Amino acid sequence: MTSSLIAGLDPRVGCSTITLRGLPLDRALRHISEAGFGEVDLGALPGVCDHVPVPLPEDHVEPLAETVRASGLRVRTVNADIGPPAELAAEPAPIEERLRPLVRLALLVGAPALTLPCGAHGTHTPAHEEGPAIQAVAQALSFAARTVTAEGPALYVEAPHLFRLCHDLPRARQLAEALGSAPVGLVLDTSHVVAAGGDCVEAARAFGERLTHVHLRDAVPGDIHRSIGRGDVDFAALIHHLEAAGYDGHYSLELETHDVPDDRRPAEAARAGAAISGLLRAAPRPTTR
Repeated sequence: MTSSLIAGLDPRVGCSTITLRGLPLDRALRHISEAGFGEVDLGALPGVCDHVPVPLPEDHVEPLAETVRASGLRVRTVNADIGPPAELAAEPAPIEERLRPLVRLALLVGAPALTLPCGAHGTHTPAHEEGPAIQAVAQALSFAARTVTAEGPALYVEAPHLFRLCHDLPRARQLAEALGSAPVGLVLDTSHVVAAGGDCVEAARAFGERLTHVHLRDAVPGDIHRSIGRGDVDFAALIHHLEAAGYDGHYSLELETHDVPDDRRPAEAARAGAAISGLLRAAPRPTTR
């Protein structure tokens, strides 16, 4: 890795540990730091990335926090799946129980937010009507937001997500409407938008001020597992739009890709980070938001 490449990374461009999900957390963090990143998202997604286990035992919180702090990396969000929101909505106590150790971890590592999914995995077709199913997810997220924000961090939801209830932009919009005034920010993942046949700039416009974080990965319709520049996502158009609109949030590479072998992922992350940083440097910025 050259020093010029490391120096070229924008501080708003981070790297999710999902990118290196096959490595233990300490090694993933070391590779991310050596690639020049100063910030991470922590993966807490059972079956996808278990760097933070869920459920998170209370006695695991402090050791995990120490591992993260020792890396010197900032944490933008803990990206977690605590279980099917619609099922948890019927009885909110499990939401609080599963969130409590994750919130404590976020506080210990200085993460400003937790991120939850927009429905259970594999639920494109809900057991009941679409509207009530989305309302149930919104209800669970609203309760989760009260639990999380009472301790200090913010709560985000990633929507759309190709493999969950709100799998496309129309359903993500329905979820945003159902959330109403609940303090839940929206995370835009470029790969899920494009894989579902949507447009990232349209999604950004739809989310407006509620957009709080961006996950970056490339995609083609039906396939979210592409490295940056090897799919149909127009990153330049999205970043130009966001920066011109005054978006002041961060961008995180979530390169859970299938077109790069594991041993090349750190270098691929650095390459992608440099490319996105270049787009940020070229993007316009308004004088006020």
